[in-house]
Amino acid sequence: MRVALIAAGLLLVLYGAVVAAFWWFQRGLLYPGQGGPVPVTGARLPPGIETVAVSTADGERLRALWLPPAEGSGVVVTFHGNASLPEWHAERFAAGPWRARGWGVMAPAYRGYPGSTGRPSEAGLIADGLAALAEARRRAPGAPVLLHGHSLGAAVAVAVAARTGPAGVLGLYLEAPFDSMTAMARHHFRLLPTGLLSDTWRSDRIAGTVAVPILVVHGDADPVIPAKYGARLARAAGADFVEVPGDHVSILGIRDAEAEGRFRPTR
Repeated sequence: MRVALIAAGLLLVLYGAVVAAFWWFQRGLLYPGQGGPVPVTGARLPPGIETVAVSTADGERLRALWLPPAEGSGVVVTFHGNASLPEWHAERFAAGPWRARGWGVMAPAYRGYPGSTGRPSEAGLIADGLAALAEARRRAPGAPVLLHGHSLGAAVAVAVAARTGPAGVLGLYLEAPFDSMTAMARHHFRLLPTGLLSDTWRSDRIAGTVAVPILVVHGDADPVIPAKYGARLARAAGADFVEVPGDHVSILGIRDAEAEGRFRPTR
């Protein structure tokens, strides 16, 4: 009996240590792309893209990639995933059907990510998203905006849309989103108390207030964010949900032609 009690006590201590470590390091786990050098990508990016600085309302300075739109076209303001960088999406939205129709691009690196000041947090990334949208509108006055996000970036896009309203926003194009970080924590860390999360990213609570068309695309074999979480968000938002073959990354751009046609500004 005594041995069993000692063993139980040791397990409780070990569990407590794991919980404490999770609480202490949670933002490192949630935002693994922060830090590191700015990538050298100059030759890969399509012509016309430039690196610009975006100032946030709370005093941070973000590195962003910018491509101005053609006259009468819109701007894709795109938010990358938590382990990614803006280069991937800037390159993508400056080519293919988007380039053919003259779309512009604003692709910021979140605070704390390569080239940007500060440290990431939920409130901070939402401030970054609002600043990127404001900068795109400043640089292209009157151009309508399509908000895009992949993974965590989809949560940023939803939060920005909920805070700014529908004026001048063509819609939301979300790839591999989740309904809440609380649900994702339960999925990946089943034995840890989700009440310890500092950044809960409850997109499910605000998506229904977004009064613009929303397209959700999700891979049927996504091991990072299973498709059911994207479907939940789509139901909460009243959005169109499309499940396609692929994983968390391979689906990127697979429905771009459809999205470009759906959200294309009317001239």
